[in-house]
Order: sequence, then structure tokens, then C-alpha cells
Amino acid sequence: MNGFCPRHGFRSPELEDTNSHQASGKYPPVATQPHGLLRPPDLIIQDELHLISGPLGSLVGIYEGAIDHLATWEVNGKKVRPKVIASTATVRRAQAQVAALFNRTVRVFPPPGLEAGANFFSRELPVSESAPGRLYVGLCAPGRRIKGSLIRVYVAALAAGQTLYEKYGDSVDSFLTAVGYFSSLRELGGMRRLVDDDVRSRLTQVEKRGLRKRNLRLPQAVEELTSRKSATDIPTLLERMKQKFPPLGQKAIQTPLDVLLATNMISVGIDVGRLGLMIVAGQPKSTAEYIQATSRVGRSSPGLVLTVYNWARPRDLSHFEGFRHYHATFYRQVEALSVTPYSTGSLDRALTGVLVSVIRQASFDLNSNGDAQSMLAVNKSVQAALAYLPIRAAEAGIGGQALQSFVDQALLQRLGKWAQRAKKMTGGARLGYQDGRDGVTTALLKMPGTTEWTDFTVLNSLRDVEPEADFVFNDDGMDAVEVNQ
Repeated sequence: MNGFCPRHGFRSPELEDTNSHQASGKYPPVATQPHGLLRPPDLIIQDELHLISGPLGSLVGIYEGAIDHLATWEVNGKKVRPKVIASTATVRRAQAQVAALFNRTVRVFPPPGLEAGANFFSRELPVSESAPGRLYVGLCAPGRRIKGSLIRVYVAALAAGQTLYEKYGDSVDSFLTAVGYFSSLRELGGMRRLVDDDVRSRLTQVEKRGLRKRNLRLPQAVEELTSRKSATDIPTLLERMKQKFPPLGQKAIQTPLDVLLATNMISVGIDVGRLGLMIVAGQPKSTAEYIQATSRVGRSSPGLVLTVYNWARPRDLSHFEGFRHYHATFYRQVEALSVTPYSTGSLDRALTGVLVSVIRQASFDLNSNGDAQSMLAVNKSVQAALAYLPIRAAEAGIGGQALQSFVDQALLQRLGKWAQRAKKMTGGARLGYQDGRDGVTTALLKMPGTTEWTDFTVLNSLRDVEPEADFVFNDDGMDAVEVNQ
């Protein structure tokens, strides 16, 4: 950042924009004013720490090195790093995870108290009318298909909610929206069809069992919370989740949700107090995921979690057989998270992005797009990156001096190729970080896609995976044919 625009805020040299703006409506003409560097942040808050694990956590651990380096500043000759506060309700071996991600030691806050049922945030209370808590119920039907079991559970739960609604009115609102939780989109998609067809039709015939009929107003009454929803649709869906059922006999302004089918997207950041009923299809992959997902119901009202187990899966059957003990101690069952930054695969995917980030953001000399050409002359930011990143790898990774030497050689190799690319620019052409609008700036960095991965391919997102390949299956039973690779 080297300038400040009164209309648009702080500016960086890499922004391709004019230094002045003409008058527009009520806005007067303005010009960008020079501005010094802003001080780095003093505090970094990381929410939902348990989600930063596996491949994502391994990449985050490398990129955190760049953030830590750029956020460190010097005061009276002493380097000051920002304080990191991470929060999570489900974690094990936090010391190892935090060391790999942030290269820091852990201090747990609040510290354990004198009583097991009380801490800084909450106190454990016995179940009562004023503190009803959350009830877990396990269901398993040996010899029955899981889809058939789910149909019966959904019908029973929705019809029972309607029965209570007609008897007690909107005071039982928390049980009128059934939240279905699924570990995969495939299972969720199958249940969506069953809700639209079998569940809907059976709800009109439940009077034989002493329950009230319920009409699912399709398609408004059934929604899904999955990655298939766009970012613009999710806020609207969250507002619909908060929509309560009106008092009996009154018409709702907006149709409330009867069924919400969700994947693990619901386990993060969904704080809707009115939800009180969840139906879990099979045991989720991890205990942390199970705790996070089921804790979305029963937050400010009584909660009921119905877990339907698949008897054909040994893991599900094992959880059902030990249901009481597992749920009485499931915080003890949380699995340790795996974070392996600076492994060979992680370095191959992330090292170039970290190197360019540290060099480009540390000074103005190599900040703008066309400054990639200036790699022919090594400056202070390049030297600082070469001095810092290998040491960071040795401290946060597993490998010590050998890993430090490996990262150092990998960085020198990339810088050497970068300088060679800059030397080859002739005839007025320049090397840029990405293709410029001037027609003479050639991109150094490549986006991931179907082309071969190189030393200068940089991820657009830390969740990027291998490029997809479509398969077409022949009807005559021949082998599959790969297309559009």
C-alpha cells in the first residue's frame, strides 16, 4: 500500500487504476495522495480451528509462514509477531496442530477449573423443564434397507410434529422443521427424491397410526443446504430457516421450512435458535463432525437428534451397540487432526505461491504486475524470503536441518527459473505475474487446470483438487471411455 484515495480507500501499486477520478454525481473530483505503510495486525483470530486439517491444513500451514512473515514488524530492535487466538469446541492434540499451522506454542483459555461440569463459559446443569438439553436417540433396523428406515423415521417425525402443533400451537415450533444430515451429496440427493415422493404421500395416510396428516407444500417446504447452493442463495435460505410456523389457524407471510436436507455445511456458523429436530443418516465420518453438526439443534429450545444407523455397515453397527457409552463420552472420542505442512506434495503445490507472496507484498520494488521483470536484480525482500522461509519450514515441519536445506534449494531453483524467464523477454516484452492489458506483459504464474503442473502453477484456492475427468459408459458393457480430460 503506497497511496490513499479519498473515494475508494487505500491503494497498492499492483492495482491497475488511474491516480485521479473525475466528479461523479455527489462525489467531487479526487486524486490519490501518497501514504506510508500501515502497521501489520496485532491480533489474528482463527475460528473453527478443527476444520483446518488434512490437505487443507497442510497447505494452510505453509501459507501461514508468509502471513506470519509479513505481519511481523520490528520495535526497538525486537521482532514482534501478531498474537493468534484460535477457537474450537472439538480438538485433540492441539499442541501439535497449532505448532504445524502457526509455529507457536499453545496456552488453553480458559484453563480447567476445579469442577468438571463448570468452566469460564458455561456450567453443566441437570436436565429439567427449565434446562431440557438435547436428547440423542439411535435407531437401527437389521434386515431393512437404510432408505426404508429413513422414510419411516421422516414420516414419524414430521407427523408427530404436526400432531403436537395442532394440540399445543406454535409453542412446539422447534420440532416442526426436520433437519436431515448426510455425509455425502449422493445420499442427500436420494433422500430428496424420497421426501418429494414417498414421505410426502405417506404423510397423508398417518391417521391410521393416531397421528395428524401433514401436507408438504412443495417445492417451498423442502430445501437443501449444500455446496450446490450459490453464495447469493445461502443468506436467503438462512432467513427462511429462522421463519417460525404461525399460530394455528393463521397464515404465514412466508412459507416456513418443513424439511431441510444438509451436508456438513450446517456444522459451521449456522446459529438458528428455533431448530430442535435433526435426523442423521448413518454415523458421520468423524466424532468432531458429529458433535458440530448435531449441536445445531437444541440451542435455545429442547433438542432431539435421531441417528438412523445402517446395519450393513460394521462401523454404524458398532456405534449403535455402544450408543449410550459413546454419547456419554463423545468429547473423549474426538480424533486427533492430521496436519503435515512441508511434505513433498504440499511444497509442490504451495511453495511458489508463498514465495511470490512474501516477495511481492514486502516492498514496492516487486509489487506491481510488471515488476516480475525486475527479478534480474535481487533486492532485500528476496533475500529476506530466502533467509526466513527455510527456517520456518524447519521449525514448523518435521525434518529439521534436512528439511531446511530442501526448502532452501527449492526456493533457489524457482528464483533461478524466474530470472531466466525475465532474461528471455525481448522486443519490449515484459514478464508480469499475470498477463497484462498492454499486450506486452507475459504471465509468470499459471493457473491450475488441465495443463501440466509446473513450478509456477499457483492455486486459486486451497481447496483446489486435481482437474476433473468425465467418463462415458457404453451400454454394451465395454470399458469406460475418458473424455474432456
